[in-house]
Amino acid sequence: MSGTEDLIAFAGADHVLPDDVRAAAVRLLGDTLAIGAAGVGAPGEPAITSVARSFGAGADARLIGCGERLPAASAAFVNGYRIHCLEWDAVHEPAVVHAMSVVTAALGAAIDRRGGCDANHALVALAIGVDVASGLGLCVDSAMRFFRPAITGVMGAAVAVARLDGAPLRDALGLAYSSAAGTMQAHVEGSETLPFQIANAARAAVTASDLAKAGFAGPQHALEGPFGYFELFEDGALDRYTSGLGRNWCIAEVSTKPFPSGRASHAALGKLQELALDPQDVSAVELAAPPLIRRLVDRAYAPDMTPAWARLCMPYLTALMLVDGRIDPRRFTPDHIADPQLAELAGRVQMVADGNQDPNALFPQRLTITDGAGQASEYAVDATLGSPANPLSEDQRSAKLALARELAPADADLRIFTDPLAYFTEIP
Repeated sequence: MSGTEDLIAFAGADHVLPDDVRAAAVRLLGDTLAIGAAGVGAPGEPAITSVARSFGAGADARLIGCGERLPAASAAFVNGYRIHCLEWDAVHEPAVVHAMSVVTAALGAAIDRRGGCDANHALVALAIGVDVASGLGLCVDSAMRFFRPAITGVMGAAVAVARLDGAPLRDALGLAYSSAAGTMQAHVEGSETLPFQIANAARAAVTASDLAKAGFAGPQHALEGPFGYFELFEDGALDRYTSGLGRNWCIAEVSTKPFPSGRASHAALGKLQELALDPQDVSAVELAAPPLIRRLVDRAYAPDMTPAWARLCMPYLTALMLVDGRIDPRRFTPDHIADPQLAELAGRVQMVADGNQDPNALFPQRLTITDGAGQASEYAVDATLGSPANPLSEDQRSAKLALARELAPADADLRIFTDPLAYFTEIP
């Protein structure tokens, strides 16, 4: 069989998730829904929601964090944006894919319009969608040109929704591929378009499944054809993923993001939080990192930068961590960004090349802190906080959940924070 056939067979097979994989799926689902509720009212979100209301009438599915309902594809669109807009969503680091974001938004909308779903069926579909999205990212050799979380996310999400809805999986995959869009230009510019690309992928995934179920055919060789994913979007080989299908579940390898900022900033931010330094005793901060880390968060501070740029600006994020001991989304406003104390601290931070030439490497990283007396201390960072190799403690998980609840609307469904699986699968 081809790699595509192996993937489709895996996506359509009966599965019982191992206990540790199921636990990871429930934990990550709760994390994703909580930050989706926290994203209500974030920059760009009101415009996204307003436009989504114009797509068409209907009340199929809930918007995370409020009681409003929209047609399933429109709800997936809004929820995808809410989940990704704070840069707080979980990520499969080796794949560089925020797979939970697209899959949760699309699958949740599909479950809602059905009136609910068996919890185990929902978790298996979620795990398969995350597996496909992450697995495609793991196949890749090339540096990102297209926005991989949206490109692979739409395909993983479409397969998850199609499995739930009984739609032809191969057609859904092909239609999702034909809908794939999103580039790194939005990331380079620090634009609100970045979470829009996640939103668009979630909407397209629902539509792909719907069309496939209605008998509309999609390309049959979307991954391996002459104009398929591995010819046009990325360089790589599908069998790197499909040869090991079912042995290791990618959802168990997904990292939780402790801070609402670009994931590439978290290794250094986690170490700075651990050190709990007095900002007045820090004269310089230097981060030596691989090309991908520098490409993603080595951004010049500017007092008029956008919130989206600030979340990816290592100097500003370092200043926030030194002053606050955490990263709070409410600090990404014009007044805070232009704060003279934070600006001065940001000026003490620089990123430098470490000699690594791997375009997809995240480690090693080296943080050097120079104190007021000119004494430099060096710290090696080998695993990002929140990754399977350096998981969040219970206190850290609780702190993230508490902050998300504080940011969410007061009338948000409390099950998002107390029983996320029930919220996801049992519609009141």
